Parts: sequence; C-alpha cells; structure tokens
Amino acid sequence: MSQPTDLLAALADIDPASELAQARAERHAATQHTQGSYDVLFSQDDEDLPLAERFALAAQVAAWHGASSLEAHYRQHDQPQNARFAAGLAFAELLSLHPVDAAPQHIEKLQTAGWSPRGIVTLAQLIAFVSFQSRLLAGLRLLNGEETASQPHAVAGKWHDAPLTVSGKTALTAFTQQELGWEPWLAAKPLHEFSAEEQATLAKFGHSDSDYFRLLGRNQPLLEQRTLTDKGIFYTAGGLSRAERELAATVVSKVNGCIYCASVHARKASQLSKDEPSVQKLLNVAPGAELSHGQSARWAAQIDLVATLSITPAATSLKQLQALRDQGFSTLALLDLIQSAAFFAWANRLMLTLGEPFLPEHTQG
Repeated sequence: MSQPTDLLAALADIDPASELAQARAERHAATQHTQGSYDVLFSQDDEDLPLAERFALAAQVAAWHGASSLEAHYRQHDQPQNARFAAGLAFAELLSLHPVDAAPQHIEKLQTAGWSPRGIVTLAQLIAFVSFQSRLLAGLRLLNGEETASQPHAVAGKWHDAPLTVSGKTALTAFTQQELGWEPWLAAKPLHEFSAEEQATLAKFGHSDSDYFRLLGRNQPLLEQRTLTDKGIFYTAGGLSRAERELAATVVSKVNGCIYCASVHARKASQLSKDEPSVQKLLNVAPGAELSHGQSARWAAQIDLVATLSITPAATSLKQLQALRDQGFSTLALLDLIQSAAFFAWANRLMLTLGEPFLPEHTQG
C-alpha cells in the first residue's frame, strides 16, 4: 500500500501556491516530522500492534474526533473481533474522549488482555497522534476558509482531585506553575536495555534521565519523530512568539485537565511573556468557566480558538479566525498557533494516561 507524501495537505485540499502552503513550507520541520510520525505508525508492521489493527483503531479514533475525511483514509481494514483488540479499543475511547479519567487499572486491563509494554506505548502514541492530526486538519481547513459545523464555547475541563498518587506521593489538586515530578504507571525502559545507538539518540534530545521519555522510548523511532515534530512546532524563528506558543500549550492542558503539562508550559509562558499574573489567571479558572475571561484582546482571541480546537470533536469558526487577523496575526503566526494547540492534544493524552504528576518533597512545606 503506497503512503501519501503529505497526508494533511491532501485531506485539507491545500493549494500548493497558497499562502498557507508557503507557511507550511517555512515550517518544514513540523510538516516533515508530522508526516514522519504518520509513516512510522502506518508503514511498519509488528506483532506488538499489527498494521491492520492500527488502521482500524485510527479510523475509530478519527470518528470520535469528528474528522470524517481522516476516518475515511484510515478505514482500510475491518475491526478485528477478539478480546485483545476490544481492550485496545476501550483504551482508545478513554484516551480520545476522557483522557483525564485514565488510571493504572486501564493499563492493567491491557496487560491482562495480552498487550506488551511496547504495544501499550505504541497504542497510546497512535491514539494521541490521531487526536493531534484531527485538530491540525481542522485548523488547516479553517485557514483554508472552512469552519466546523458546530460552534460550542469551550471552557476549562475537570482535573484530578485525589490528594495522593497511586504510589503514595503528594498529588496535585490545583493547577500550578511549580516544577513537578511525574511517575509512570507502566515501567520505563531501563537505560542499559537500549542499544548504544538508541542511548545516543536519547542523549541527543536530553531524554536519558526521564522516565517519561524512556517509557516512550519503547518505540524509539516514533519517539524520535514525535520529538522532532515538537521542536519544529515550538522552537522555530518568526511567526508566533514563543511565549504565545507556550500559552497555547497551557490552554489545551486546562481544557484536558493535564496539571503536569500546564505547570511546565505556564511557567515558560510566564518567563517569556513577563506577564505571570495573566498566566496565573488562566490557571485559576474553575472547571466549566470561560477560559479567556479577563485577558487582553490578543490573548483572549488566541485562548478562544485554542480552547475550542481542543474539545472533542474540535470546533472552529471563521469569526475566531477574523478576531485573530484583527489582532495582526499573519498566516504563519496562525499556523504556529494551530500547530501548538494540536500538538498538546497529543502530549496531554500521553501524560494523563501513562502516569501522573506529584509534588516533589523539597517543594513541600
């Protein structure tokens, strides 16, 4: 089966001569490695997660996210009828629709059904990647002049409120800009079990000492493409400021209830924008409340689009796009905003469903 060279460009019907195509070319690394992540997931067969199962799962995830053209692309295989696949499908539904409700027992159910650690990581990555793809596709279509059918108003989501983690550490019950720890529910791969080449790749990206990245490293080719996608979206010159890319990551994390991701990126947004009070105001929004209340017109316009792009199914409107244009946003800056928002549909779903944050002992008291 031949694979597309740029799936999202084809599905969004992007004119190669358009300003949007030029912006995506300028963001070559993000465009290339988004496609590279797709290629790793849907061109390589293995016993941990066979290719036919990958396509069947991706089609259902795309359907839950309301991405009909993406669903049609993936609908190449019938769904397998066995207990192992059923467990994977249930996990996919959880990650797609209610990632904040994930708990260790959901991983245990996969293991009981016969899923290997590498298979579980690949499964989580696939679900999160299609969640990213669907939102990026909705954003690209918006930039092409096409809004979604529904226009709900997005608000802050719920988050965990248990005082302790599964292992007994102090858990977080409110969003914070403090530096947090994160512990996995599925064992990270020990560094010595990676090959010398794999260890060098982990070291290159600063991942060697991270439980999170050594867990994702159970499928290292995919982790590498994901990391390069991340860097292509968040660490490029021009377009949207770094501070506002970090703001977008924080907004998505508020919608999804991901306290850990919000803590990292709110802290960066505060440092880069020199506006810690506005970032903290965003973090303090209660579940079900409007996220953009009390923000400047520029930040409110960004928060509104990012928040509705982050709900499931995603929602966008040409009115939102015009509000950003009125604030002086170029097509390149808009692409940066959309890609930053979409990427955290991916990041949050991994952080929320493979482990949980805790408050390090030295920060308590």
